[in-house]
Amino acid sequence: MDLMSGYKNRMQGVVGLVFGNENSASNEDSHVERLLDRISNGVLAEDRRTAVADLQSVVAESRAAQLAFGAMGFPVLLSVLKEERDDVEMVRGALETIVSALTPIDHGKGQKDEIQPALMNTDLLSRESESITLLLSLLSEEDFYIRYYTLQLLTALLTNSPNRLQEAILTIPRGITKLMDMLMDREVIRNEALLLLTYLTHEAEEIQKIVVFEGAFEKIFSIIREEGGSEGGVVVQDCLQLLNNLIRINVSNQVLLRETIGFDPLISILKLRGSSHRFTQQKTINLLSALETISLLIKGGPETDPGKVTNGLSNKTILVQKKVLDYLLMLGVESQWAPVPLRCTALRCIGDMIANNPKNLDTLASKVLGDQPQVEPALNSILRIILRTSSMQEFVAADYVFMSFCEKNPDGQTMLASTLIPQPQSMTNVPPEEDVNMSFGSMLLHGVTLSESDGDLETCCRAASVLCHILKNNIQCKERVLRIELEAPTPSLGTPEPLLHRMVKYLALASSVKSKDGKSSTSGNMYVQPIILKLLVTWLSNYPNAVHCFLDSRPHLTYLLELVENSTTTVCIRGLAAVLLGECVIYNKSTDSGKDAFTIVDTISQKVGLTSYFLKFEEMQKSILFSSSKPAQPRKPLSRPSAASMAEIEDMDENEAIDKKNEDHLMLAPIHPKSKVAVVPAELERKGGENDGEYIKRLKSFVEKQCLEIQDLLGRNATLAEDLAKMGGGGPSQREHRSSGGSERVQVETLRRDLQEASQQLEMLKEEKAKIESEASIYRNMSGKIESDLKSLSDAYNSLEQANFLLEKEIKALKSGGATPVPDIEAIKAEAKEEAQKESEVELNDLLVCLGQEQSKVDKAERKVVGVGRRRRKITRRYRRRHGVARRRGRLMVLAFVFEI
Repeated sequence: MDLMSGYKNRMQGVVGLVFGNENSASNEDSHVERLLDRISNGVLAEDRRTAVADLQSVVAESRAAQLAFGAMGFPVLLSVLKEERDDVEMVRGALETIVSALTPIDHGKGQKDEIQPALMNTDLLSRESESITLLLSLLSEEDFYIRYYTLQLLTALLTNSPNRLQEAILTIPRGITKLMDMLMDREVIRNEALLLLTYLTHEAEEIQKIVVFEGAFEKIFSIIREEGGSEGGVVVQDCLQLLNNLIRINVSNQVLLRETIGFDPLISILKLRGSSHRFTQQKTINLLSALETISLLIKGGPETDPGKVTNGLSNKTILVQKKVLDYLLMLGVESQWAPVPLRCTALRCIGDMIANNPKNLDTLASKVLGDQPQVEPALNSILRIILRTSSMQEFVAADYVFMSFCEKNPDGQTMLASTLIPQPQSMTNVPPEEDVNMSFGSMLLHGVTLSESDGDLETCCRAASVLCHILKNNIQCKERVLRIELEAPTPSLGTPEPLLHRMVKYLALASSVKSKDGKSSTSGNMYVQPIILKLLVTWLSNYPNAVHCFLDSRPHLTYLLELVENSTTTVCIRGLAAVLLGECVIYNKSTDSGKDAFTIVDTISQKVGLTSYFLKFEEMQKSILFSSSKPAQPRKPLSRPSAASMAEIEDMDENEAIDKKNEDHLMLAPIHPKSKVAVVPAELERKGGENDGEYIKRLKSFVEKQCLEIQDLLGRNATLAEDLAKMGGGGPSQREHRSSGGSERVQVETLRRDLQEASQQLEMLKEEKAKIESEASIYRNMSGKIESDLKSLSDAYNSLEQANFLLEKEIKALKSGGATPVPDIEAIKAEAKEEAQKESEVELNDLLVCLGQEQSKVDKAERKVVGVGRRRRKITRRYRRRHGVARRRGRLMVLAFVFEI
């Protein structure tokens, strides 16, 4: 009951605040509370089961009841699941009630920011780790509905709170194993477990690895075979989605798939069986999911994985060996009855498959499509799609194939360019349906000139896009195509003209057609001018002959200047036109009057202004379409919600396709502004042996010199401008002044940029100097400490050297037998003896003192004895005189007396 109290404290009063009607909320609270009381305190089992059923129906229909249940119901029903396993019907009802409490109720009304009771209940339940363990244990129950409702409950938790549940399942022993075992259960259980694993493995790398080691690949493809491959239902889609989750960010899983069961089961899904022209909604989704798997394998892994490139190359090699290109060409090129998204995805896979892979490029170049006798190269068929399709999305995908084919493939570019042979004027009006027998180049040129008959500039610009890929970074192809001359639409009215001039005419025609139409242009005309401009920029890049051909016609330069100035055009068109003008200066080797680089610069300065001209580059660089730093957004994986209607698949956002087309075609690598590269003059480079102070001083003098030169040039420029205004006429003199003025403007602009770069360099040097000084201070402190350590080591080393020197000297003396100062052993013995004698004398003196003392005592005793003897003799004499008879007895007595003494 403590847990129930906690839930009540969290949710108290929320129902009324959320749903506004406090009386209704109170009624719901009281009703739910009564039912929970009957479940927890009821006596009769049937009454408790009825209460569970009533609670389930109320929670499933009322959001207020869901919120009330979350406040107090979880502890009661979790107790039922834990302690009343024997009552199957009770456990079923409890599980179904919790599932209803976690399922959102959408009545079609309500505010967007309104609290969702289902999400709150999910959060409450997922916080208790013990509840997840309890639910997983229910998967071992024999009852079908218990396992079914448990899987539904876990799926609901994963849907609303995936991260928390993923972490909880990882901590439970054999938790994932129990879920994998459900894939071998009955069909309904298997399908629910499949859906659950799809949610569980989303962006969870550790769980993905465990699932794979539990045999996920074998089980997935086994289920796909049972369901009928691409002809199967939504279960096949779930299997492929689970497969894609397992390999999307996990290179090791891709390697395991490749080296265990291989790619054959996956490729078999792409095989069209039966009525190949019949594409149902689910079949289309299944094939799109399989193509997504192919795309992930080609990619090789996430961008951050170091093994991405190697793994992707291995996957590409094996896929091509397994003839996957044939199936992709069937879906993307030959199956024109297939849905557009399916064809586009297959074409993108072909482009990814051949990109930067010479073997795969050769394989695609050798592919032929169709049945005998009407067969044609696969590249011709893809070109026909580009020229004929009415879908912008399909055009972008097919064009991507040619971009991948020509990228870093000069041999392939030369092969395609060699087929560019102009057709007679009589072939220009041939309908597109009758171009089957044309070569690749003839078909391409036919697409370029098709606009002459019906004004179809969209077909012309599509052909120009392919031609741009053929010419990119290939001087031989540029030279070959430059020699192509096309007949005039009416031969009697003109002579043949170069293809380059024809493309400039189409560029002007596109702008006139667009301005003639008062309404907004169609999706096709939106990119006609940018693509033709891209072709011209690519063509003129690093190729002076093309620049000379372009300037042969004076109106070309005039139109280009008008295009740069035109404020009604897009930023991209103005920027590309400015790039084209810049190429006319940079790659201009002409010495002819009126077409040389100085004349072009002078014309730009007069018509546009150099400052305004350079601003066009900055505007284009800042535009979204030209931003090369924008990462490519991966395609959103197909799921059940995204496949709810076929309209969502068919309508792949036409505007998005247009943006993609613009982005693909407007990224101009040869003329991309080098914003990150600064060209530093030689005077600004640091000389060898020059210290910081000298370098900064020299930089200041250089900047001052540049400022003086700029001021001088500005003054001269003003004087020339005044003279030119006074003259106001033409002739050679005016041309000379204009040329001189253009030259000086270029010099002024150059000096201005040099000044800015020098200032920036000076600031950078100041920062670098401060940084170096701080580092130098640190190094000085370190150096002082190291020097003291080295001094101590040096002193110790010198001491060791001296000791070593003495030892070596003694050794040499011993070896040579020479006189060596050997210690005097006898002297040492005498010295030791002397010291011992000194010590013994001291001890002897002490003994003599003691003996002297004893001797004095003896002498004293002797004197006493002598005195006693004298008295004895006196007594004896007296005794003898007095007692002569007892002489012997008297002696004995004397002796006894003496002994006594």
